[in-house]
Amino acid sequence: MQAVIRSPRNAALCAPLTTGRHIGDCLVANIPLKDLIGTELRRAGFEIAEHKDASGRTVHLPLDHWIDVGALCMLARQDPGTCLYDSDGDLVAWKGCDKPDQCTKKIITEAPCFRISYPWEFIQLNEDVLEAINESNIEGDVSPLASVEGTLILGKGSKVLPGVVIEGTVVIGDNCKIGPNAYIRGNTSIGDNCVVGNAVEIKNSVIYHHTSIAHLSYVGDSIIGSHVYLGAGTVLSNRRHDGRHHRCSVNGELINTGREKLGAIIGDGVCTGVNTSVFPARKIGRGRTTRPGAIVERDMM
Repeated sequence: MQAVIRSPRNAALCAPLTTGRHIGDCLVANIPLKDLIGTELRRAGFEIAEHKDASGRTVHLPLDHWIDVGALCMLARQDPGTCLYDSDGDLVAWKGCDKPDQCTKKIITEAPCFRISYPWEFIQLNEDVLEAINESNIEGDVSPLASVEGTLILGKGSKVLPGVVIEGTVVIGDNCKIGPNAYIRGNTSIGDNCVVGNAVEIKNSVIYHHTSIAHLSYVGDSIIGSHVYLGAGTVLSNRRHDGRHHRCSVNGELINTGREKLGAIIGDGVCTGVNTSVFPARKIGRGRTTRPGAIVERDMM
């Protein structure tokens, strides 16, 4: 079986994560999306080919789709000119044609598939990938005075200091310093060379490489880009008082995220002043800063 990973449809909608970054380089469980998809395809028996080498037996899938490999194997057994749709009617892959509108046959899968249209959907994908991990792998150092209740992937050179509590499935990269007295829970991934310091709580979030959340902060259901510095006391709120789904502004349109809890989406190189408070479902663009005591009520793109 052969597969070609095609360009995404509109990666700009995933800003600020895709500001200065290809969507294939966005992290899921500390792995670039394009590498994660390639690994899953190879495990299922696919050979990854270049677009120019595609043939009538090649399966084409857009990079911004997370597709059940069983559904792709089903598509690979079909005749050339077949399109695969998910149960919501969204096109997810096709076989044997350069463009999907050249297909003459349609099949539908009930298997879990979803399109990554907006940045918060990387939180869902991170949750799904981490939930499939059921065995710890600790290459760094964990203090005997730390508590790990769940599954921990800890990279080389990383240290988990006294008083740290880790619950759920957590992936921490290389050369990180966690703690003392930090609380990490939910399905959370933290990149290489990160600092999560004293009295910091990270819940169900994605943290990119070289980011520092050093003191007295809360990060819930959020995505934090690389080389970000959150000043002491920064709080990324994640819940509406009425418990309804969050809506997020994209190109001036309010989009229902389908999430009851959603914090901030923060681009690379952002620095927040001490005691910055960010409303739920807000985006802060690449390189932006806040002053001490700032309240971020609207997107800062």
